[in-house]
Amino acid sequence: MQTSNASLRKSIVKEVFTTPGKNLILIILAVKGEMHGYELLKEIESLTMGLWRPSHGHLYTLLNKMVEEGLLNAKEEFRGRIRRVKYTLTKKGLERLAIANEVLLRILYNIVKTQELLRVKLKEMMETQQPQMPKEVIEDYLSLLKQIREILDDRISYLEERALRGT
Repeated sequence: MQTSNASLRKSIVKEVFTTPGKNLILIILAVKGEMHGYELLKEIESLTMGLWRPSHGHLYTLLNKMVEEGLLNAKEEFRGRIRRVKYTLTKKGLERLAIANEVLLRILYNIVKTQELLRVKLKEMMETQQPQMPKEVIEDYLSLLKQIREILDDRISYLEERALRGT
């Protein structure tokens, strides 16, 4: 069982960095609920600040593969002659997303630790070379760190509550 879980975690990490579209779709459906392909396409475009908009062919191929893998349910709807397919998470998709979330939180923690080491190193380098970091960069970095702290505080509270309940 332990090897299977480790193997699943390794697979999820590999896919997070090689096929982010799949994980993004799972996250969107978990947060937003049932959606059809075009809605997903627009949501992906919005979340990536317009930097990535998968083609219709890529998106629908990925959605069909996720249905075949049992991660999504597909339900056909017709409005007159127009056919739409609405997608929802399956139990398997939700379980995969829960594991991926745990793994990604651990990765995020390691990234934050590394970023802090980099911050200290950059500060040391900047003090010896005297260049100033733009105020906007500092404010953006500070905002990101506060968001990460909020996520970690929420997770700590959740785990503390579970520990008190013994679950």
